[in-house]
Amino acid sequence: MTIAFTPSETASAEGAAGPVMAEEPEFWEPPAPEPRDEHDAQHTGDREEEDRDAGEVDPVVVRDAHDFGVYARTGGWAFALKVARSVRPGGQAAEGEARRKVSAKAFAELAGCSPERVMRHYKAWDVAADDGLVPQFEVLVPGEDVELPDADVWISYYSSRNSAGSVRGQAISAAAEAEGIRPTKALEVAENPTALRAAILADPGTAEAARGALLDRMKEDPALQTEMARAFVRTDDLKKAVASEAKAADRIGYVRQIVEKGQIKTPAGQTVEAPPELRAEAERHLSLLDELDDSEETGEWAGEAYDTVRGLVAKAVEEDPALRVQERRTKFYSSLQRATKVFEELTLDEVLEEEVFEDDMLQRLEALQEAIGSCISALRRASTAS
Repeated sequence: MTIAFTPSETASAEGAAGPVMAEEPEFWEPPAPEPRDEHDAQHTGDREEEDRDAGEVDPVVVRDAHDFGVYARTGGWAFALKVARSVRPGGQAAEGEARRKVSAKAFAELAGCSPERVMRHYKAWDVAADDGLVPQFEVLVPGEDVELPDADVWISYYSSRNSAGSVRGQAISAAAEAEGIRPTKALEVAENPTALRAAILADPGTAEAARGALLDRMKEDPALQTEMARAFVRTDDLKKAVASEAKAADRIGYVRQIVEKGQIKTPAGQTVEAPPELRAEAERHLSLLDELDDSEETGEWAGEAYDTVRGLVAKAVEEDPALRVQERRTKFYSSLQRATKVFEELTLDEVLEEEVFEDDMLQRLEALQEAIGSCISALRRASTAS
């Protein structure tokens, strides 16, 4: 923040409410310069010697330097002190030294700024006083100087934006502090979504940060999950991308399960222990997948790993006589169950009532009956032989 003091106003500032500033009005009267050690004194003496050689330093420049030093050390606390010792908000009794204080509105008029700005400084001091960093308002009198906290502490107490006091603003401020950034920065972004959109559209880094934030938010926001899913399925390109990534994720999951659980799932759906060489090959492919950067496409690598492992699974099944027999038995029984379910779902009553029957239907059923009969006969012969 840039603060300009008008020399004429500076010279007549004593006894008044404070200097009038050209931009972003604030208010402070600097205390006397702090004592300096011998090293500083030596350098100061050298500088004063140089100043004497060049002529006396303008008092206005001296005052500006002092003001700058105060702000460099204390930041907004220097302004907040002016408010804390000079303002008496409505509702407080004007007794004793408090009678010398003025309202926030009157102080703002004298300073040439808004009452809201004055009260933000007032509230920041109030919270800091509750934390024991600064004295309470009641013990301060106009013109009194006290030791102020470091400038770095100020930002955690002062909210320069009106939204900071709302429930939404408090939530944003808390999230900003958790991320280790200044709440005012997060509040500024939240109040200007158009600027946020522009940054996301123009900058890949900002887009990546936004993506990560949305994913974290969706974990605890079912409504947002639904909205995002709806947006994806309604956009053809995004829907295809999601389907492709889902397929790749399933294939990687298949390989990962073999590595982590040491089991394979056969084509017929059996779950058996994975041979050591198969598991080692799965580990090799999984390590390659895990080493891929987030920016690299995983689809091709996932497909290669899946096809390789599936081929090894089929080979392992064929090389184990007992497993091969069980696999074929399981596959046949699964097909039989599906065929039975389909036949049971045929609604013959509707076909007869609605007169939708055709000769081709009867021919297909007769062919099916013949195939079933042949199957039954073959199974009976196999059963008798065994």
